Amino acid sequence: MATAFFSCGPFLHHHSYFCKSFFCCSNDADASSTWSLPKSTSSSYTRRWYNPSSRIQLNEGVQILRHWIEADQPSASEEKFRVVSYNILAERNAWKHRGLYPNVPSPYLKWNHRKRVICEELLIWNPDIICLQEVDKYFDVSEIMEKAGYVGSYTRRTGDAIDGCAIFWKADKQMSKAKSRRLLIGNIHVLYNPSRGDVKLGQIRYLLSRAEILSEKWSNLPFVLAGDFNSTPESAIYKFLSSSELNFMSYDRGELSGQSGCHPAEVLGVKKKSCRPFFSLESQTKGFWTEEEVKVATGSADCQVVRNPFMLTSSYATLKGSSTTRGPTGEPLATSYHSKFLGTVDYIWCSDGLIPTRVVDTVPIDILLKTGGLPCEKVGSDHLPLVSEIAFTRTSEESNSQ
Repeated sequence: MATAFFSCGPFLHHHSYFCKSFFCCSNDADASSTWSLPKSTSSSYTRRWYNPSSRIQLNEGVQILRHWIEADQPSASEEKFRVVSYNILAERNAWKHRGLYPNVPSPYLKWNHRKRVICEELLIWNPDIICLQEVDKYFDVSEIMEKAGYVGSYTRRTGDAIDGCAIFWKADKQMSKAKSRRLLIGNIHVLYNPSRGDVKLGQIRYLLSRAEILSEKWSNLPFVLAGDFNSTPESAIYKFLSSSELNFMSYDRGELSGQSGCHPAEVLGVKKKSCRPFFSLESQTKGFWTEEEVKVATGSADCQVVRNPFMLTSSYATLKGSSTTRGPTGEPLATSYHSKFLGTVDYIWCSDGLIPTRVVDTVPIDILLKTGGLPCEKVGSDHLPLVSEIAFTRTSEESNSQ
């Protein structure tokens, strides 16, 4: 797991695990409302799985447009800030798992190309705060971001992997006004392994517990949580994030993250979900967890309920998009796409005191499929960046002045 924290406020302090800094929230010049990707070149490949876009010449003439979606939020104040969350696909992972990208021409997987495209993607939306996951070339990215006026901080994830999480923020947004409000930012990349729901839940639970301590220490700061949660909107972990608690022992391990059935061919109904032995075994042992797994998930071997100290709202689920980009929960139909996965695992969450006012909608599934899989010429990762503009709620003084 990799996590990073920082708090926006009139101070600057660094810790070996939690990274904190500050900026001033204000209205910025608007970024382009649409983003058009030019034509890319095609490449031959060996088809190892059913490709739903096999009749289309892949990576040729695919135009991706992303638009702002906004809604009138009467309780939103004028103090706003813009957040991007983006899993940028670590260079090591791109080549270690080359089999996930059979349709992607090699030039589009090379780091020098992806680095440039990723930074272009980030800067075009003019964010105040950038939360990145799967960063293993931090100094390559920070060199470009610093030239664009950003300051950054990096935390390597636990375990043997060499990537981690990074946060960048605008250097000229340091809190200069005493009355400017503060907030806490969290950034996380949750374990991928679908069979270790106990670890996934434990990682999120631990982050939320630390965020609660920091928030209370600084007069109950509102909290923004961004990242790759490796859990779909149909999962128990998603339900936990959007509620106050979860009795996780009533779920099996597959239900916790909801990743099964997300192979592109299964999502599109081309083939039925595979019935692997361990799935049927888990259905028979539903609710059975070892003492060690319970301890990992909850922090205590005697606990069955995991508590969420924040009332979190998903920014994308709050602002409705079209049926071509959104699913039944209101979340995007897909934030990640490669040969083995098509679905949503990335989110930007807001606590009480904050209101999402607009988001950059994701890409319609039919357009996404025409790429044959990400990365592509103008998308530098196998994920799409999420972009959300968030406002503080109005104070009583602001409401009375209306």
